[in-house]
Amino acid sequence: MPLQNRVTPFGEIVAVPDRGSLMGNRGGCLHDGARRLGRARWRSAAWIACLLDFKGRRRTPMTPGLYTELFFLDEATALAAGHRPCAECRRPAFEAFRRAWAAASGTAPPRAPEMDRVLHAERLDGQGGKRRHEVVLEELPDGAMVERDGAAWLVEGGRLLRWTPAGYAEAVPRAPGPALLLTPPATVAVLREGYRPLPPALGPMSDG
Repeated sequence: MPLQNRVTPFGEIVAVPDRGSLMGNRGGCLHDGARRLGRARWRSAAWIACLLDFKGRRRTPMTPGLYTELFFLDEATALAAGHRPCAECRRPAFEAFRRAWAAASGTAPPRAPEMDRVLHAERLDGQGGKRRHEVVLEELPDGAMVERDGAAWLVEGGRLLRWTPAGYAEAVPRAPGPALLLTPPATVAVLREGYRPLPPALGPMSDG
């Protein structure tokens, strides 16, 4: 039975058999001695996205007492959930992210805790769930994700790609109009300033 350690664009942590292309964590141990998640899944502000392999380190997922390893389909998924690049194993991506953040905000490149505080406020709805932001769809940069008909969709050029745990399963035209944004607005601003997430994990797709 798969562990409950896969993150969706809605910030939920689910148990699915599909493997992820990035690992990450939420700043601490979210599981018990039986490798089951508890209820505290949002308390830390430090949500990061990491490489699967770094300096040959090996870990057993959900080892009791250690931080909870989480996994993402791709970087767009991690960003939509509210994570940012790790400052250790993904240092070049982290530096590119903070430079784009500085360009968007007109400030000096921020430290990780400063970004984490902003992202934490933007990803929480105040009731223990994922916050949505009302936006205009045609103004979003590639790499952002929106909610439509209960599903998550990735913005890529003139189309939207429907997210599934195994990859993107459907493509539809990006029609103009309002949308519910899943990716935190601060991260969307980073994408507008040129930050490029790792390529999406494209599965077998059909045109909708």
